[in-house]
Amino acid sequence: MESLCKIRDLYRAIYDFENYFEKKYNLSLNEGMLLCCLKDSDRITSGEIASSLNLSGPNTSKLIKLIESKGLMSRYIDENDRRLTLLQITPKGVEKIKSIKCDQIEIPEIIKAAIK
Repeated sequence: MESLCKIRDLYRAIYDFENYFEKKYNLSLNEGMLLCCLKDSDRITSGEIASSLNLSGPNTSKLIKLIESKGLMSRYIDENDRRLTLLQITPKGVEKIKSIKCDQIEIPEIIKAAIK
């Protein structure tokens, strides 16, 4: 039962952290993580994003549409395989990522301990 209580506490801390992050940066954690995926790759597919973020196809699609509607990413067709749609971060998305001062984000101790 102690493990379950620790998981509950961790879940609450993540929930509170996500609310803080969203208010401060106007992004959900999933949106921020999607931007990180885009920042780290010049060519990425929605399937690769789904795998990286451990999201279902429909949830990934919704997230991509949301980030695209904010002007933080764009889509383009692969020149070598016209069936393949690739995603890339926009200059506005790069600026958004730069505005997130990771060293200044207050991460609760319980989360710090879990990600070490």
